[in-house]
Amino acid sequence: MTATRVGVIGSGSWGTAIAGLLAGQGHDVVLWSFEEGVVGSIRDTGRNEKYLEGVTLPPSLQVTTDIAEAVSEADVVVSVSPAQFVARVMADAAPYLPEGALIVSASKGIETKSLRTMDRVLKDTLSEAATGNLVVLSGPSFAAEVARNAPTAVVVASRSEADAARVQRLFQSSSFRVYTNPDVLGVELGGALKNVIALGAGVTAGLGFGHNTIAAVITRGLAEITRLGLAMGAERSTFMGLAGLGDLVLTCTGPLSRNRTVGYRLGQGERLEEILEDLPGVPEGVETAEAVMELSRRHDVEMPISEEVHAMLARGRAPRAALENLMSREPKPEDWS
Repeated sequence: MTATRVGVIGSGSWGTAIAGLLAGQGHDVVLWSFEEGVVGSIRDTGRNEKYLEGVTLPPSLQVTTDIAEAVSEADVVVSVSPAQFVARVMADAAPYLPEGALIVSASKGIETKSLRTMDRVLKDTLSEAATGNLVVLSGPSFAAEVARNAPTAVVVASRSEADAARVQRLFQSSSFRVYTNPDVLGVELGGALKNVIALGAGVTAGLGFGHNTIAAVITRGLAEITRLGLAMGAERSTFMGLAGLGDLVLTCTGPLSRNRTVGYRLGQGERLEEILEDLPGVPEGVETAEAVMELSRRHDVEMPISEEVHAMLARGRAPRAALENLMSREPKPEDWS
């Protein structure tokens, strides 16, 4: 295997796991962080204890706070900053991107102010030449489990079959299986919207309810994600795959999910501000909920679970009242259209 030079932009749990995964496969990887403490920790101990506790990274992994150093010689650049910061961070990286570098977007979210997906953010931020090579990576993949080589399956989406196949080959390993999909919008929406539903699933667990309730939230959450996706032009089949149902099940049921954790603690009666101050990393669903509500209004799509989640986050609606609102809605046929 020929080593590829990869710059990973973002040293949270997922960015660190991606960098470790690729470095462990023999690629020449530079991880960029804006935090001196993270860089120092990785250099001194081989670990990012702030965001990926207990995981020893490959000794070949390089780390820097200089974004030019991370990307200037890269064949592939992976953007993994929190969704609301991607535009700012990648604008800083843009002057140093080599011509022909392949850009991989691994952030899951929607920019709240503009309602742009990460694909659109990168196209608007980088040059046309840079975004001619753009691939989206998504799917059910907790960073801590990927870092420990737990068997994982994800999907990469691109308008270019050749670019998707190239990223597939780059990431594929004995523990990390990669599928391709041409539906960029659907893959991005699945990865972003599932975080909002996961907040709702966490609330039901925090209220003390069990598997019946979680199953209802997942199934009806998938229905409303699909409705919005279809209204925006995505493919129905994408939401039945890894970036849709797969990621939704993971984030709604897995204790490693930050979004589920926020919901659980809301259901337990904690205040949102206190929860967010206490969490390492960014629960993307908190910001995405606002964007989802605006998208549902623009496209005239009913999204009752997302609406109640937003009401809890933005207006302080009591979790039990939100659940009662959902259960008391007018009976109707099961509709996925």
